Amino acid sequence: MDQKIVTFGEIMLRLATPEHQRFSQASSFRASFGGGEANVAVSVANFGLPVEYVTRLPKNDIGQSVLMELKRYGIGTNHIISGGDRLGIYFLETGSVSRPSKVIYDRAHSAIADIEPGMINWESVFKDATWFHWTGITPAISKGAATVCQEAINAAKHKGITVSCDLNFRKNLWKWGKSASEVMPDLIQGCDIILGNEEDAEKVFNIEPEGTDVSAGKVAGAKYETVCVKLMKMFPASGKVIITLRGSINADNNTWSGVLYDGKKLFEAPVYQITHIVDRVGGGDAFMGGLIYGLITWPADDQKALNFAVAASCLKHTIHGDFNLVTVAEVEQLMKGDASGRVVR
Repeated sequence: MDQKIVTFGEIMLRLATPEHQRFSQASSFRASFGGGEANVAVSVANFGLPVEYVTRLPKNDIGQSVLMELKRYGIGTNHIISGGDRLGIYFLETGSVSRPSKVIYDRAHSAIADIEPGMINWESVFKDATWFHWTGITPAISKGAATVCQEAINAAKHKGITVSCDLNFRKNLWKWGKSASEVMPDLIQGCDIILGNEEDAEKVFNIEPEGTDVSAGKVAGAKYETVCVKLMKMFPASGKVIITLRGSINADNNTWSGVLYDGKKLFEAPVYQITHIVDRVGGGDAFMGGLIYGLITWPADDQKALNFAVAASCLKHTIHGDFNLVTVAEVEQLMKGDASGRVVR
């Protein structure tokens, strides 16, 4: 497929406690890399589409390790720039049953947090590109990151490239002087496809559905049509609004689904019961990666694209780390209803 995807954002060192240990118990951490847009890039690459990841990395051995990891998955790194002093870090304590997971960020003054307008040649980045993806995490990092994100969106729209955004509200990141509700609207005006979870629209735009109870695992897809309609009215350039639906019964047991609204019809995906979660971090990114693949592969079948995204992200919950390391064949097998987990010989 001649469909080059570009993603832009921060990749971090992920340090996770082993075997559900608390931070206070851990004497070692499992090290890997992860970050919203990088996670999407890995998914898209695994599904066989060409993808270029853009970020800023420190010129040291850790930055080099990131480049090696990205190249390992077949991700283009030609437009990653060097600079800054450090890579951002996030610490993960994986919860269990009634104890929720915890994330602690250590990403102040990371390489990308200190990025400035003009550092990235977006004209070169978007040569032959057909899709650009970013998330609400990037403009939350710093004023510079928000400005560069706007640069990218403007350049992509000028070239007629499809732009997608995952709202990805992170309240602990918006510390540079402006709130998400002040910054995000201008950025999202340039988006063709908007993705959010069951809480993003409420936290950023004060748009909430009625009659839902996320904490009780009761997340009815049809209830989110009004949320989609209001988002599309707020951002008329958008052609599709998608909501991921997670019902949290406990830290190990979630329901998982999603809806897609195209301005006329609401599509609802099957609901998966995920009863033994291995790692839910990156689940939304896995959904986005699956959605991009689905919309490109089946442009006239939004239902199939949505179903693929939900199934792909369902499988992500079985994999340690941020990245969704599944194939198209594995996703399609689950879509057919084979959730047995039998050994493949």
